[in-house]
Amino acid sequence: MYLCFKLKIINLILTFISKHAKELFEFFKSTSFSKAVLIGVAVTTPIILGIVTNQFEVGLALCFGAFWCSPSDVSGRLKHKQVGILFSAILVVVISFIGGYLNISNFLLFPILGFLTFCIAFISIYGFRASLISFSGLLALVLSFAHTSDSLEVYQYAILIGVGGLWYLFLSTLWYYINPKAQTEETLNQTFILTADFLDTRRQLIGEQPDRDVLQTQLMTLQSELTEHHQTLREILILSRKSSGKSNYQSRRLLVFIQLVEILEAAIANPVNYDKMDVLFAQHPEFKIDFQKLISELSLQLRSIAKNINKPKLFRSNNALSDAFKALESDLLKFKNENHLEDYERYLMLQNLLDYQKKQFEKLKKIKWLLGNPQLTSDDYIKNDKLKRFIDSQDYSPKLLLRNLSFRSTIFKHSLRLSIVVMLGYGIGLFFDFQNPYWIILTIIVIMRPSYGLTKTRSQDRMIGTLIGAALASGLVFIVNDPYIYGALGVLSLVVAFSMVQKNYKASATFITLSVIFIYAILEPNILTVIQFRVLDTLIGAALSYMAMRWLLPAWSFMEIGDNIKAALKANTAFFKSISNYYQKKGLVPTSLKVNRKEAFLQMSNLSSAFQRMAQEPESKQNHIDDIYELVVINHSFLASLASLSIYIQNNSTSEASEDFKKISEKINANLDIICSQLKVINFENSKTNDSIFKPEPFNFPIHRITKNVISQSDSENTHKEAHLIWEQLYWLFSLSEKMITLTSKFKIN
Repeated sequence: MYLCFKLKIINLILTFISKHAKELFEFFKSTSFSKAVLIGVAVTTPIILGIVTNQFEVGLALCFGAFWCSPSDVSGRLKHKQVGILFSAILVVVISFIGGYLNISNFLLFPILGFLTFCIAFISIYGFRASLISFSGLLALVLSFAHTSDSLEVYQYAILIGVGGLWYLFLSTLWYYINPKAQTEETLNQTFILTADFLDTRRQLIGEQPDRDVLQTQLMTLQSELTEHHQTLREILILSRKSSGKSNYQSRRLLVFIQLVEILEAAIANPVNYDKMDVLFAQHPEFKIDFQKLISELSLQLRSIAKNINKPKLFRSNNALSDAFKALESDLLKFKNENHLEDYERYLMLQNLLDYQKKQFEKLKKIKWLLGNPQLTSDDYIKNDKLKRFIDSQDYSPKLLLRNLSFRSTIFKHSLRLSIVVMLGYGIGLFFDFQNPYWIILTIIVIMRPSYGLTKTRSQDRMIGTLIGAALASGLVFIVNDPYIYGALGVLSLVVAFSMVQKNYKASATFITLSVIFIYAILEPNILTVIQFRVLDTLIGAALSYMAMRWLLPAWSFMEIGDNIKAALKANTAFFKSISNYYQKKGLVPTSLKVNRKEAFLQMSNLSSAFQRMAQEPESKQNHIDDIYELVVINHSFLASLASLSIYIQNNSTSEASEDFKKISEKINANLDIICSQLKVINFENSKTNDSIFKPEPFNFPIHRITKNVISQSDSENTHKEAHLIWEQLYWLFSLSEKMITLTSKFKIN
């Protein structure tokens, strides 16, 4: 029966592998897996050498140092990665040195523990990499309670931990030079897939949709993810290029990335009026089908490139796209000839939409050309002084510490909350005489995040993962009794756990639990007691984290989302002013326009993320969520319209800006200034709204500019298309600005 059970297990594993072979292969190729293997090598090598040389304590200290510094090893420029790991090493040395002397009275221990936790967590105000360094310090602080060396002095132990950090830094740098293209290729690959997903969602929005709000939310989520990937690629491709000079590979990938950014801009752009287009597609469904097929093929082309990024010969042929364009052009010409002036405005709408898809096709062809490894000329390169304007620099001023010493700061409240809960968790562990009370605070620092939604999700995933891991481990320890197998399974589980942290936290928690239990199974004969305490400590830590986020110094999103709305609106305003100025002055496209475009996309992404966090919070804490959602959607629509204008004026010869254009641009800018002023004094924490409805000052928009009689006065179809698109977008921008004034006036002010 025992043999039969083992055969069933093996059969299940083989069946799983055969079903998911492709996904497993991609997983093993990923940088997440290679980093996890790197961590596995970094932590096991010192332990093995320590056992062989009878210097186990030395090996363990080196192992801890390598493990604690590994969180700073994230995608980005090599120099930034190295500096992050180095600062992590310095911090864990200092914390380990202090932790070595914390064997003191609890009356002194608790305030020192709380103070150190607060100080380390507060480092996160300096950005993402600083938060990873902070996490390394917290790990060192917590695990200083788990292990005290008997054979090493405190200073020796601390120095060896630092050496372990340097050991990991060496391995990470070595791996980078062995495989320098890995992070660029993977991030670029993911960006292709996300861009394809974005196009596919945009395709679904063509024509009348009963679930347009759902698709719109999906678009905003994808845009946020894409913006994050774009930021990573900017750091990798631009900063690396600045430090190491121009390489043909880096320059080609940079140009591919620029095409992807422009594809996203064109995909966000909405050169048509949705309501008018819905009516048109309802009357002429053949156009809806044709455009959906066209965008679907563009999406498939991007997926094909992602799949075969280094094999240009395997890219999908352009024939299907060329045929689709020819068919659409033929149908459009037929539509124009049959309907004459009666439907000329509709024809222009369809023609402008088709022109935008043609621009996407041109960018797609350029990407394929660049990935074919052409030899670039000096004209193809982009100057560094232009590129550096697209990089955001982090403020490392000490004044930032003072500015954030306030309950208005999310990081300040998070640091204070974390320090209180860590003291409480450790106190519970000591009071009930738990086997390993530090497991409680380890769970707390791993789970607790500044936002409620993420903490809640991680708490749930951690508890479920721990229970699954404990159940699996309980079954395996009855089947296997070999300490060498325990050791191998422990290391393997650790590698899988680290590789899954970003992709699937629940699975990661499962394998972390398996790893801990297998390692303890080597040292502790009564393994079931270890499993019992592991589960109990995790449940207590997760429960404390959730309750603290809910009731202790809560940082609800409605308290800070006003700042995100202001930032998005300010960025959109700057982008609109750049577009308006360029349309009036013509000439070469200024870099400032593209920088403002990047900032508008980034701030819109931040606003979407802030709203998503708000939507995850309890309903009682979702003040004005419907109105805020409307503001988010309006800002997104505003950006889509700006993108339409930006693409058109950059890629087409345009006529001289009329006085009406200048007049309406000034009016839109004035409206945006009014909205910014209102947002500065709005109190989003007040759940009540104003009873009176604000009415904007009357303004006679030159609506006659959009009529077919005025548009058709010129003989040039290009002039017709320009007039239709420019004035449709201006009217849409004006309407959106009026809506925002009315909407923001509903809120109570401070």
